[in-house]
Amino acid sequence: MATPPPRGVYVPVPTFFASKSASNYEATSPPLDVEAQAAHALSLAKAGIRGLVLLGSTGEAVHLTSAERVELVSGVRKELDAKGFKNYPLLAGTASQSVGETLQHLQESKDAGAQWGLVLAPGYFAAAVSQEGIAKWLEAIAEKSAMPILVYHYPGVSNNVALTPNTMERLAKHPKIVGCKLSHGAIDDHILIASNPNIEHSKFHTFTGLGQQLLPVLSIGGAGAIDGLAAAFPKSVVKLFEDFKETGSNAELRELQYKITRGEKLVVRWGTIGIREAVSRVAGFGDNDGGRLPLNGGFPDGDREWEKWRGAIEALQAVERSL
Repeated sequence: MATPPPRGVYVPVPTFFASKSASNYEATSPPLDVEAQAAHALSLAKAGIRGLVLLGSTGEAVHLTSAERVELVSGVRKELDAKGFKNYPLLAGTASQSVGETLQHLQESKDAGAQWGLVLAPGYFAAAVSQEGIAKWLEAIAEKSAMPILVYHYPGVSNNVALTPNTMERLAKHPKIVGCKLSHGAIDDHILIASNPNIEHSKFHTFTGLGQQLLPVLSIGGAGAIDGLAAAFPKSVVKLFEDFKETGSNAELRELQYKITRGEKLVVRWGTIGIREAVSRVAGFGDNDGGRLPLNGGFPDGDREWEKWRGAIEALQAVERSL
């Protein structure tokens, strides 16, 4: 029987590319920096992050070749295994439009060391697609997938394709569909999935993709978060999750959620670029000049843009130092 990823805080990690100072740097398509990728992954595991999402939206999977995707997953798995984190949870994104290519990515990622796939709904024909068509597409993939999958619901990168809670209830009945990541701000949809009495929640975990709403999502039965800000502030987000398990919501946790939410506005505003900037400036991993075109270059205003977030960032840095 397929099992879902354990409850907890996961990080959709940015993909690290060679910096401008590297001898193999190429401006339009810088090569992977697997060494930095593995080092960042190890630091997150040591900080209490429950698992990682590789090749997601934050990871710029759509800018990577199939061979690079395999190289990245394999490099992270080998480093974690070597440093005492054998069987550490790794989820691999797909972001493909066809059933066949999605299955190929899932097989290759499993062979490279991932245990679950994160499958984004296809958005190319968004104006014509139906809930029935989306459900059948995901069920067809799950049926032949090399590993269990989670449904990735992110209208912002899938041409506003939205899966209804009713569709998610249907998908949750498939034995190899073991959860979902909801990367939108609709708390009512989170409730209608995470609290749905017709879903077997021990076999289907609902993760929010937004750390700014982790506390309310936990309060209605969510399994945790797959959160970009935790790439730079892992201990703060983990503390929120772990303390909620012990005490439930209280004034201290609401204050921590407030600080996390302030910091998450950077991610809301800048997405992958903002996460990469925070990881570079705060955690010291990677280069903040951005990834591959069209996302390379970092903040247009550099230090001046970063200065706008100083208050929120320093508040979270203080939390990290205290843990």
